[in-house]
Parts: sequence; structure tokens; C-alpha cells
Amino acid sequence: MLKDYGSLILRLGLGTTLLWFGITSILEPNVWSSLVPSFSPIQPTNVVIMMAIFQMIIAIFIIIGSFTRLAALLMALSLIPIIISLGYNDVAVRDFAILMAAISLAMSGSKKLSLDSKFRD
Repeated sequence: MLKDYGSLILRLGLGTTLLWFGITSILEPNVWSSLVPSFSPIQPTNVVIMMAIFQMIIAIFIIIGSFTRLAALLMALSLIPIIISLGYNDVAVRDFAILMAAISLAMSGSKKLSLDSKFRD
């Protein structure tokens, strides 16, 4: 019975984390812009804001459990170049943990207590 709630807990944890990062990035893009690689052709602040919007959209889909596998996969794919560009540091390690959670969710799906399960059945 508890295994039915594992996906929900993973969705809520990953989704709220992504939502938090998205919101803080929108509110304080300059704090995050230093993490954007210098070779980016786009202004660092704009990269941060675009990524924040992407993260918030993905977070909402993950939290409500709609298109969960696709949303988690897109998040995982977006994290790979970020982790590579960061190298080995505390932010990259944190993003690696988020990557693993996104991959896990993409593989397992949203299960019960999600919009996906309502339309799948």
C-alpha cells in the first residue's frame, strides 16, 4: 500500500523543488546568472529567466501528475548540459540529485493520485 504513495512523494518533492528554484530565479535572476557559462550567446539574466519559466511549467505538470513521464524526462535532459557546464561543485552535485529524481520519475511514472491515472484508467 505504501508503494502507491512513493511516486506522489517523489512528484511533490521534485515539483516543489523545481517550483522554488523557478520562483527564486525570477525574483533574483542576478544571483543565478553567475552560473551561466560565459560562452552562452544569450544574456545570462535572460537564460536564467527562460530556464525559470521552463522549470515552473515542468514543476506544475509534475506536481499535478499530468504528462509526468514526459515532464520528468524533459527536466532530466535539460539538467545534463547544466551539470556538465558547472563541473564539480556543490551546485552540480545538487543538480545531479535532482537529475536522478527526474530520471526515476520518468521511469516509474505518476501512478495513483495523479491526473495521468485519471485519464489512463
